[in-house]
Amino acid sequence: MTETTPISPTDSRDALRARIEAAERRNADRTLADQAREAATAAVDYTRANPLTVIGGALAAGLVIGLLTRPGRRVASRVAHSTAGAISGAASSASSGVKNVASHGGSRFGQMIGQAAVTYAMTLIDEVLETARAGQERAEELGDAAGVQAKKITARTSDAAGSAADSTRALARKTRAAAADIVRDLGRKTKG
Repeated sequence: MTETTPISPTDSRDALRARIEAAERRNADRTLADQAREAATAAVDYTRANPLTVIGGALAAGLVIGLLTRPGRRVASRVAHSTAGAISGAASSASSGVKNVASHGGSRFGQMIGQAAVTYAMTLIDEVLETARAGQERAEELGDAAGVQAKKITARTSDAAGSAADSTRALARKTRAAAADIVRDLGRKTKG
């Protein structure tokens, strides 16, 4: 019979380190260009496999980004108001049509069903318009909040850049002074 010798924890650690180092070498050998090429190939493959998903995602992202900008919100507001006017006009026309049919000899039960249908449709339309208005207001709030955050980040970045510039100037002054001291000391040592 052959006996198996147990692997010591040190040996398994060394083997694991060797595997990690080999993987790090492989990753180091891959250039950023190779990684970008692989990512682009994967994106193209996904797009070819799921074209409608990609188009829908791009449209949704564009719509959201557009609504976050001030001109986009203005356009959305105009569209919502125009749509509301058109829908109100259509509802009024439908209501007049039901009344017109009723006046030309429609049954009382038919009139009641028509009125109920028009009332229900107008209620749904009002709810949709109210939801659209609330969504538009929320998009405006998000856009304003994003603008405020962008201004804060810009201010912080500007402060950090100014601080870094000040630190660099101070370091340059110190380095210049130290270099001048060294040159002076060398001059004294060579003369004296």
